[in-house]
Amino acid sequence: MRNDARVVLGVVVAVAVVTGCGSSSHTPTTASGTLEQLAARADCKPVVSTNSAELRQANCATKDGRYVLATFATDRGQREWINEARDYGGVYLVGRKWVAVGEQPVVTALHGRLGGSVETGTMHSGH
Repeated sequence: MRNDARVVLGVVVAVAVVTGCGSSSHTPTTASGTLEQLAARADCKPVVSTNSAELRQANCATKDGRYVLATFATDRGQREWINEARDYGGVYLVGRKWVAVGEQPVVTALHGRLGGSVETGTMHSGH
């Protein structure tokens, strides 16, 4: 019986190593910083369209496509902006006090550079 337990334990450890489970697994770090710092990390030269104390927003274009990058002064301001924007559909890459909005392939590419979490809006239209 003791040998069977060792075999099972060995298999569990081997599976964990092969699949990347365990303490050595890597979670991508979510980027932080100013609008310009985030844009540089995403390989974008931002064209600023909104520049206020509460919100800075820019249009970006990279080899992956076009998107909007926004930074916020507060977490609450960010969440309120996302909640309102989600009614128009779209895909959102969300980090701490920043959001990138674009089509799915663009957001997927940005996720690899900026980290964050992906949220999807729901289009509400009268048609």
